[in-house]
Amino acid sequence: MKTISIIYWLSYVYYVYVFGYASLFKVFQKQSMMQSMQSLGFNTTWTILIGIGELIGVLLVVIGIFKSQLKNLGILLLFPFAVGAFTAHMAHQEYFHFYDSLPMCILTFVLLATDKNFKIIL
Repeated sequence: MKTISIIYWLSYVYYVYVFGYASLFKVFQKQSMMQSMQSLGFNTTWTILIGIGELIGVLLVVIGIFKSQLKNLGILLLFPFAVGAFTAHMAHQEYFHFYDSLPMCILTFVLLATDKNFKIIL
């Protein structure tokens, strides 16, 4: 049980870190992020909107420390961004960028599977 807790919190910290800096780079229009997004076909407006969406998800995940439903909502909100980033980078053959996007896709499931308050009922 302690191992699962450690895996959960390490995954949580890394998840917030990656989405946190990526969202802030987009919202504050860091030059390297804007160029990368432009090369993927996203103009400034779309890049900022994606960043705002990611930032809302990150805030929900962080607030979710105190209210678990918001954390799970934030994780579910961020999942399409992770899949979209992975897909876009692979489609443009930017294989070096998948080091962040693929783990985010996987960590979404790790975080939800190891959360005591999240259940999928089929």
